[in-house]
Amino acid sequence: MIENINFTQQIIIPMKKPSVTAPGSLFSEEDFAAPTVYDHSQLFEKLARSEFRSRFHLSEKDRSYIREKGMETIKRHAADFVAKRLAPAFIPNDGKQTPMRGHPVFRAQHATGCCCRGCFYKWHHIPPGRALTTDEKEYAVSVLMAWIHQEINRNQQ
Repeated sequence: MIENINFTQQIIIPMKKPSVTAPGSLFSEEDFAAPTVYDHSQLFEKLARSEFRSRFHLSEKDRSYIREKGMETIKRHAADFVAKRLAPAFIPNDGKQTPMRGHPVFRAQHATGCCCRGCFYKWHHIPPGRALTTDEKEYAVSVLMAWIHQEINRNQQ
């Protein structure tokens, strides 16, 4: 089941810290890591003012695919696309690596400026020319998933 999330709700993404375990300890710091909370409301307000970004919406086919696969699978797809198409330091076809349609995450990438490193820098201020950190990849996935949640709920309110 898909939860209702409005424009200003925060998305919580669990973050993993490096494991530091003292000899004989039963727990690591990772066991107590607090999730990182992202508030994307200002970003989404700016994206809504962009004529290009604001024209992207999920199609009925995208919605059916999401219902069929489930949000956890979509999140895994988003993480995979980010890792392969956005995170590397050098992307040979940067600016052309993300299709305009064919998967809900592709639409989300264009809608949120997570489609190429140039757009990612413009909208998220994370510079190209170096690989994304783990935190930056998790941030990108949180943006994509927040947009997808917003789109799923757009016509239900």
